[in-house]
Amino acid sequence: MVVALADVGWAGVRDLVVRPRVAELLGNTARLVGGTVLLCAVLGVAAAWLVERTALPGRRVWHVLLVAPLAVPAFVNSYAWISLLPWLDTYGGALLVVTLSYFPFVYLPVVAAFRGLDPALEDTARGLGLSGAAVFARVQLPQLRVALLGGSLLVALHVLAEFGALQMLRYPTFTTAIYDQYRATFNGPGATALAGVLLLLCLLLLLAELRLRGRRGYARTGAGVARAGRPVRLRAWAAPALLALGGLVALSLAVPLGSLALWMVRGSSTAVSLPALAGTTGTTLGLAAVAALVTTAMALPTGWLAVRARGRVATLLERSTYLGSSVPAIVIALALVTVSLEVTPWAYQTVPVLLAAYAVLFLPRGLVPVRAAVEQAPPLYDDVAASLGSSAADRLRRVTLPLLAPGLGAGAALVFLAVVTELTATLLLAPTGTTTLATAFWSASSALEYGAAAPYAVVMVLLSAPATVLLSRDALTTRGRLT
Repeated sequence: MVVALADVGWAGVRDLVVRPRVAELLGNTARLVGGTVLLCAVLGVAAAWLVERTALPGRRVWHVLLVAPLAVPAFVNSYAWISLLPWLDTYGGALLVVTLSYFPFVYLPVVAAFRGLDPALEDTARGLGLSGAAVFARVQLPQLRVALLGGSLLVALHVLAEFGALQMLRYPTFTTAIYDQYRATFNGPGATALAGVLLLLCLLLLLAELRLRGRRGYARTGAGVARAGRPVRLRAWAAPALLALGGLVALSLAVPLGSLALWMVRGSSTAVSLPALAGTTGTTLGLAAVAALVTTAMALPTGWLAVRARGRVATLLERSTYLGSSVPAIVIALALVTVSLEVTPWAYQTVPVLLAAYAVLFLPRGLVPVRAAVEQAPPLYDDVAASLGSSAADRLRRVTLPLLAPGLGAGAALVFLAVVTELTATLLLAPTGTTTLATAFWSASSALEYGAAAPYAVVMVLLSAPATVLLSRDALTTRGRLT
């Protein structure tokens, strides 16, 4: 990106960036990010409090239902709404769709944080005469700050990177403008300049979250036995709370699933060739499997070094992998397009370049479980095997890999499922003639063939469901650890 902009020169970059259109895109993006983060924070914290801190009936069922919207990709959610309500292509429509798609990113870490809070602090505050609202504001909310800021950062980064949902809703942001510029000028300087502004916005968000989080922490320092807090009885507020949660689940889950079911059985465009659907599914699964294998293979040495060779270099290597997931997919794809065209033109729109994009985008998803598995694998076993004369290769095969197998499997599964629903990078980098579930859905829905798009969306939702189940189970069994 820097090299491409250097060819244009400072004056050229200034002319590309300092113009009314960029100011309009900045305003649209800022309004959407700010509104979405605010709504997701309110919905996520309120839902987490109702599930974790009240005597609401069916709390475990509500928990699963509140996480389930993550199984529906945002661009599928957008398709579901716009196909039913074509007039929804406004700021309000975009705000509604992205909020319903991303509020679980706040809900999940806040639920985990609630489960790790020491209820003794709350009991003490109530004993001092504080009301329920005061206990929440002065005791619980400060302890939820890290989880809330982390979830809000995830929401903000996802909204900045969102392309499919906003393009379908015809709401212009930096991401949609970059794609339009790319298609119009084929990787011209305009797209690169907009990508630079978008990247700068992402970095500013990361720095702002780090500054707001601060260094202050909340943790129990004394001995004690972990116990569940006393649930709050809602009494007259139980019915409104149930209605509120039911409305949120209906809007975020029932509407998109109902829309998919409707378009599966309605309209002349519904008839999709089963061989075409099967072939597209096979291509998607094949790419996802190879990407999961490559990404997990990259995560293994990184996770091993981060735990067993602690130091500045290992820490820098580990932290650098998270930058890729913080950068919008369209920026990563645009950078790889530029590099492949300038350095290796023969590699442009080939599978290796596409796999490289997947690896950069989803390496953290493979790294986190692998690192956790390495931390839980005692180094003593490897030392004992070495003392018995076992070679390094033999120790790796017979000791290390079996111990790390669960983490490797979990990381590969997370990467696999992420690739299945990836749209933006695939649109720009996939080889000519290669169609995935996401791109086939995109082609059909862009042509307003909603019935033809529905089967591809259904398959993506079904493939995404296992990851959602794992997330909901992990949050329920987590105490004091953010997911």
